[in-house]
Amino acid sequence: MSAIKSWREEKQSAWLYRQVVAAESDVNKRKMFAALADAAESQAGIWAREIERSGAAVPAFAPALRARLVSVLLQVLGPRGIVPILAAMKVRGISVYTGISLRHGHAMPMSVEDVGGRHRGISGGNLRAAVFGVNDGLVSNTSLIMGVAGAVPEPHIVLLSGIAGLLAGAFSMAAGEYVSMRSQREMYEYQIGLEREELAEYPEEEAEELALIYAARGMDLKEARQMTSQLMQNPDHALDVLAREELGLNPDDLGSPWGAAISSFLAFAGGAIIPLTPFLLGRGAATVPTAAALAAVSLFGVGALLSLYTGRNAWWGGARMALIGAIAGLLTFLIGRMVGVGLG
Repeated sequence: MSAIKSWREEKQSAWLYRQVVAAESDVNKRKMFAALADAAESQAGIWAREIERSGAAVPAFAPALRARLVSVLLQVLGPRGIVPILAAMKVRGISVYTGISLRHGHAMPMSVEDVGGRHRGISGGNLRAAVFGVNDGLVSNTSLIMGVAGAVPEPHIVLLSGIAGLLAGAFSMAAGEYVSMRSQREMYEYQIGLEREELAEYPEEEAEELALIYAARGMDLKEARQMTSQLMQNPDHALDVLAREELGLNPDDLGSPWGAAISSFLAFAGGAIIPLTPFLLGRGAATVPTAAALAAVSLFGVGALLSLYTGRNAWWGGARMALIGAIAGLLTFLIGRMVGVGLG
């Protein structure tokens, strides 16, 4: 990265920190972000001197349009309301909004080995994503099958429509997940790359920023400085901790675009094939009611499983999901019947 670009990054970071200060009501967080703004200004000064040594003039600074939009959102929604956006803008210290402070029972790290340890091994929510994928495939293809069955009673047409719906939905979900995960991973890799460069350029300033973050959570600032100073002696460990605590990222779990795409495809297809099963196995008069019954039982199971994440009663969660699916299926069947009669 060029010295001018690095200077501009630090100047914009300092500007954004001050916008966060203006929008933040908590005194400790305000102090931390104000100190981070000063640190960013100091780092910008390092790059400014580098620019001058190269014989170029330090340009005038003006925040980018994106940064100005973030500033508006800060005033409207507050820092906590736009944490993902602040992370994308490489605003450090946002882990104070996702972590738990010492006053609320969070055990602050007491050694270098403890720093960042609470983030290790945290699941990316793959099971939850898979459950939602199955639910999407189940509801959408059941509704499609019911709609076609209402319009055209021939089982082979319903079967072809259901297969088409399964493939179209699964490929669409896979493509969307791939693009989303690829974009997210590229953003994370870029942010970690910037952190690596800054750690190599000014490790003392990076150590101070990390110390300020822990101080904002309730740790004694002197102890935090001693610990982070020791941490910087191991650059690889330091980068890992800085990514976790300053950027809120887990370098070990940035996500796989292909993995997300394949998982999404399989999850959607797994749900979509359930109401298709009776049509694949036979073409009798009971295929439509059997498909509806299979879908209802499966939706109940999905709803009960999702209660693990919502904390609601499993029976209520299952019944609610089955009812929602039943309403969707009935409405599409009736609409299909009306369309079929109208076209006939």
